Amino acid sequence: MASKPESPTEPFKRALAHAARSLSQTPDLEVVFSGEGPSLVGNRAVLPHPPRDLNPKEASRIRGLADQMALRLAHHDAVAHARARPSSPDGQAAFEAIEQARLEAIGSNALGGVRLNLTAALEARLEKQGLTRAVATDRQSAPMAEILSLLVRERLTGDAPPDGAKALVDILRADIENRAGKDLDRLAAAIDDQAAFARVTREILRDLDLGEEMSDVSESPDEDAGDEDQNTETSENDQGEGEGEQSDGAAPQETESSDRESEAGDEEMVQSEQDGEAEDTEEAPEMGDGAKPSRPDTGQGGAFEPPYKVFTTQYDEVVPAEELCDADELTRLRAYLDQQLAAFSSVVSRLANKLQRRLLAQQNRSWTFDLEEGMLDVSRLTRVIIDPTAPLSFKQETDVEFRDTVVTLLIDNSGSMRGRPIMVAAVCADILARTLERCAVKVEVLGFTTRAWKGGTARDEWTKAGNPPAPGRLNDLRHIIYKSADAPWRRARKNLGLMMREGLLKENIDGEALMWAHQRLIGRSEARRILMVISDGAPVDDSTLSVNSGHYLERHLRQVIAEIETKSPIELIAVGIGHDVTRYYRRAVTIVDVEQLGGALVDQLADLFDEEPKAVKRARGLLAAPPTVQPSAPKPARKVPV
Repeated sequence: MASKPESPTEPFKRALAHAARSLSQTPDLEVVFSGEGPSLVGNRAVLPHPPRDLNPKEASRIRGLADQMALRLAHHDAVAHARARPSSPDGQAAFEAIEQARLEAIGSNALGGVRLNLTAALEARLEKQGLTRAVATDRQSAPMAEILSLLVRERLTGDAPPDGAKALVDILRADIENRAGKDLDRLAAAIDDQAAFARVTREILRDLDLGEEMSDVSESPDEDAGDEDQNTETSENDQGEGEGEQSDGAAPQETESSDRESEAGDEEMVQSEQDGEAEDTEEAPEMGDGAKPSRPDTGQGGAFEPPYKVFTTQYDEVVPAEELCDADELTRLRAYLDQQLAAFSSVVSRLANKLQRRLLAQQNRSWTFDLEEGMLDVSRLTRVIIDPTAPLSFKQETDVEFRDTVVTLLIDNSGSMRGRPIMVAAVCADILARTLERCAVKVEVLGFTTRAWKGGTARDEWTKAGNPPAPGRLNDLRHIIYKSADAPWRRARKNLGLMMREGLLKENIDGEALMWAHQRLIGRSEARRILMVISDGAPVDDSTLSVNSGHYLERHLRQVIAEIETKSPIELIAVGIGHDVTRYYRRAVTIVDVEQLGGALVDQLADLFDEEPKAVKRARGLLAAPPTVQPSAPKPARKVPV
């Protein structure tokens, strides 16, 4: 059978991934192409899908986005950056823009091809922001951060601003040169020393009345390293700098804005160190991070970090889906989901039928023959006819113990799932719920996100308390019950449409969500309990990661997974969408295209049902029976009105 022909863009994708790994000096860099790109989360770079009719201009733009992420991984220290960053919103925006100009200048000065790619990406971003068109000469409304970035780029690389942006830069060029020209000239000498470059940047911001006095910044990195008790490092999740683009043709999505002008458009990369994080149209408050609290240096291993904790659970909520919007809107969202269901139903339904046949085959009744009592086995009567002295043979029917099973689908409702991932997840959850219900297997569908961007009320309370150091989890959880295990599918089908709601998807704190779903399953009476997690990446909550270590949430997730996999009767499996979750979960599968989600869910469940459940293995002595999981942190249990 002939293999499926390769897409014309596949060679471009492969070459781009290899180039990004080489430039970033990160061999394990994971490069993914998605409609949700671009973004950089840890060692995972998400880039926009190249069009089938890829032209040189678009190719250079996408290469430029990849080069930006690679240069950040290779030349950016997140901890040093957070230590030197000013606390004022205007100062932060300018500080971020100048640091990005430094990273791009390093690549541009070293490689001519990188210079061309970055220029193409810059021109595309300026064009998208409308900064290449006619600009009013209103000095007050001119984007200072963007202008500073272009002036620093000019100082460090010798490249003048793009033709369309020259008028924009000229609005403030003379004023900036008069006030900060001498300090701007000092940047080139410090380009390879991030700490020294940051100190000069802070002086530039002070010259322009955008930053605080330099007394709150250490003049020497060595002094910081030598004083463990006074160490004021604040680590961050080193990601990109803003939210990615929304995919075309997707469900209604949340509208987000950035506090930093230079981060809008295609070059935005999700980054927890910035305060201009994406906002949701419903409830994303305007809130700056303020001065970062001091905390001990944890390093990368996390060996000296305090245990996972939660600043407050007062504002967490566990809420049924129908309480998050009115009935009319829920009906409209369900209708939208049904439209998408029509496109996927033929493919996913075939997979669901395959699962149903597999499950029903295991529910066939078996017979025990040659018994002394029971039902007469007429197939053996020939023996009695041949030999009248032969005894009658009886048989007895035996039911296979199968129906005592419950499956929980825990779906990541984070902002990075917007578009096709969340839509396909909702469609698959809908079809699987119906399929398993027909097979007498109970299904629960849960979702997890946060109530707000940038911390919500919990962060406000932390600020009012004086910003105590190491506060732990610093956001308001929202755990959603789309369908309880005992509710029939017909009663809960509307609720799945809520995943399509604009403004629902925000941050993801996977560890506590996993604990919550696990505790719900532990309380069930079924003999076999299966928990399937559907996620597209590692836990990310900018509010928490900005005041704790960059791996704070990931470390807790690993602890929770280890406890469930080694100590709990719950059978845990995971499906990663565009992200390798096998590094977290012992039993997991990773899919690159969301179209594969239906097949992955069905195959994982079918394979799992083919195996002996843990309870049976324990009864046979093949598996130890340790105690159930003891949560290491409070789980959200208080229902807060929305």
